[in-house]
Amino acid sequence: MKFRAFLSTAITLLLIWALEAKFGDFPRFGEFLNPGTGFWQNAESKNASSTEDLKIEGLQGKVTVKFDEHRIPHIFAENDHDLYLVQGYLTARDRLWQMDIQTRNAAGTLSEVVGPKALDVDRYHRRMGMTYGAENSLKTMMNDPESRMMIEAYTEGVNSYIHQLKPKEYPIEFKLLDYAPQEWSPIDCVYLLKNMSETLAGDSKDFSMTNDLKVFGAATVNDLFPDYPFHEDPIVPVGTKWDFKPLLVPKPSAEFIARMTDKIKDKEIEPGVGSNNWAIAGSKSANGYPILANDPHLNLTFPSIWYQVQMTSPTVNVYGASLPGAPGVVIGYNQNISWGVTNVDADVMDWYQVKFKDNGKNEYWYNNHWNKTTKKVEVINIKGQKPLIDTVIYTHHGPVVYDNIVQKPKGGRKDIPVGVALRWIAHDGSDEFKSFYLLNRGKNYDDYRKALTYFTAPAQNFIFADKDNDIAITPNGKFPLKYRDQGKFVLDGSDTADDWHGWIPYNENPTVKNPPQGFVRSANESPADLTYPYYINWQFELYDRGKRISDLLTNMKNATVDTMRLMQMDDYSMRAHDILPALLKYLNASKLNQTQTEALSLVKNWNLHFDADSEGASVFNAWWLKFYDLVWDEFDGENILLNKPSFDRTEKLLLTEPDSKWFDIAKTPAKETCTDIVTIAFTQSVNEMVKQYGNAGKKWQWGDVKDSHINHLANLPGFGTGHFSAGGTGAVIDALKGGNGPSWRMVVQMGPQVKGYGVFPGGESGNPGSYYYDDMFETWKDGKLNELLFLTSPDEKSDRIKLTLTLSSK
Repeated sequence: MKFRAFLSTAITLLLIWALEAKFGDFPRFGEFLNPGTGFWQNAESKNASSTEDLKIEGLQGKVTVKFDEHRIPHIFAENDHDLYLVQGYLTARDRLWQMDIQTRNAAGTLSEVVGPKALDVDRYHRRMGMTYGAENSLKTMMNDPESRMMIEAYTEGVNSYIHQLKPKEYPIEFKLLDYAPQEWSPIDCVYLLKNMSETLAGDSKDFSMTNDLKVFGAATVNDLFPDYPFHEDPIVPVGTKWDFKPLLVPKPSAEFIARMTDKIKDKEIEPGVGSNNWAIAGSKSANGYPILANDPHLNLTFPSIWYQVQMTSPTVNVYGASLPGAPGVVIGYNQNISWGVTNVDADVMDWYQVKFKDNGKNEYWYNNHWNKTTKKVEVINIKGQKPLIDTVIYTHHGPVVYDNIVQKPKGGRKDIPVGVALRWIAHDGSDEFKSFYLLNRGKNYDDYRKALTYFTAPAQNFIFADKDNDIAITPNGKFPLKYRDQGKFVLDGSDTADDWHGWIPYNENPTVKNPPQGFVRSANESPADLTYPYYINWQFELYDRGKRISDLLTNMKNATVDTMRLMQMDDYSMRAHDILPALLKYLNASKLNQTQTEALSLVKNWNLHFDADSEGASVFNAWWLKFYDLVWDEFDGENILLNKPSFDRTEKLLLTEPDSKWFDIAKTPAKETCTDIVTIAFTQSVNEMVKQYGNAGKKWQWGDVKDSHINHLANLPGFGTGHFSAGGTGAVIDALKGGNGPSWRMVVQMGPQVKGYGVFPGGESGNPGSYYYDDMFETWKDGKLNELLFLTSPDEKSDRIKLTLTLSSK
């Protein structure tokens, strides 16, 4: 008995200790499990009361919010200040932790809450100038009265929610990570835009292309990395006339000319988001008015990157997708116009080799004399440790991200060289919020064009349709004026000829209005053909999706919203259409065993659609990727970062250069031919599929082979979808691949009464304990759209309204 009593006491004491102790980054289990303050408090019922009254700080009048069956807010305010304040309040109520963690990511303050594991990420974002850029943009925005009003009111609303929160009401992620939400500030709104710039305009191949030049020489690089692809169907239709006199394009620097003619050796350098939109004219639609469709492809997470909202005041009535943490609607429509975006992928991030005077790095050589550097001290607070003091050197181009090899983490980005300065458009002052302010209130094409003049980055293909039967598209952003291929390689930081030489005027960005073909569209491919006089970039997304969209729209008549919905789910492969006949032609079928012959039959009988139940799609995909890797084996550098030629250049090689030297595998004594590589690629890829999935059968179906999933933003287990079966792939219209895909599908039918339809994967709530956390996921997965409730007044009746919230000042 004594022993059992002792054991019981010991277990009780051990349990008490465990509940009060901290294990790594996790909170004390006792606090987390506490029924009064722990995660139990985050449970949320689907059924709430039908009316609610709240008093919050800062309101100037009464605000009414109607919530529909998906808990989407429809805000009716008596003035614009209150409209944005309540948008901030409601977004924080649903998505506070998401807003907090995304802001911390951009600001480089993750280590404050998760400890040293995030230190490399924080240092990178500090050193690449995210805060520097956000500060510059905030200054610009605060000089505009409308942008200032939006930001300050939104910030006021977020803080009104934070101030009333009790610890037991914190979102569950705060409890799991054991920290409290911080006060929101105006710069936090701007950090959200800088996050998007990093995602969509924060990638560069300058370093790997410079290494390619060093290893293979200019002639080979110019051949394998052309400035215009083999297959292309540009956004602005071929043959469009440019109604402007272009500025004088800068002349290339002497070093660039020498590099391109192999006259000098390259300097030694330390190793260091696709979408669709389209709009058809009324001549192609059933009701005689334009229809606009948009599905931006981004990393898919729970909570969703987007937050749906309708916003109404005496100056605006707009519905669409907003970014949690930023005021206004980013993609959407009002009674008069609709708009959407895809990424341009402009070359707005360049690297400059810096020559320092000495190890003190207080001076650098530029324009034939020594110039002073500036230094910015970054203090990074680390949970459980002393702060890290980090000094970043700036030249006139921008920050030197890593000025020595010791600063660069071993697991860091390989595409960032050491000893170079970064010139990035996201460092410049900008006012994207003003663009959305004007678009939200736009009435016609002229308003659309005016709004775009405020948009700097990340550059977007802005598509447009209105009730006046106008359609248009503009690859738009603040594009630097460059010589052709400037920034394709690391630039000379001492030569003024390699600087950015001003800007392409906004009214000379590529654009087209009401083209004869009766539609406009984009899928991240080249903005224009080679007649466009300015350089934007040397590479864009492949033509596959854009060409398929063009083919479908060209023959379209009497289109409806459902026509567009089905088109967004189209998974026909233009790549397979273009190259599968050639692959089959060069395949030596006599060398295949029985299993491989069965796989060949699958791909021969395949309908070229990446359907979830297709086995042929899996075989083709594996075959093509293996073929690509075998062809470009020379670019598999172990000690040097090299850039491989594109899929487009590989297709050209297969279709037009069957005798190319690149078909030879460098590491074998034999000289392989195109037939050899095609056959080896097929047998190896089939053998690997058999090893991983067994013989051909259900496990070979594309929906199971392709790993479709949506993770929690912090990758918390159990808070995402897990694997689900779905069709689509990166090079088809339904570009769902892994955890990346259509983040918001929208179709808008213009007319006397506008009608919108849309869905994103997830729900309005960021709370995993809420029904509204993922209530729209199945609709999205099944390729369906929800009719969007567009109210004209707070008194309008609808059986879809489930809750009315009335807000007034304290």
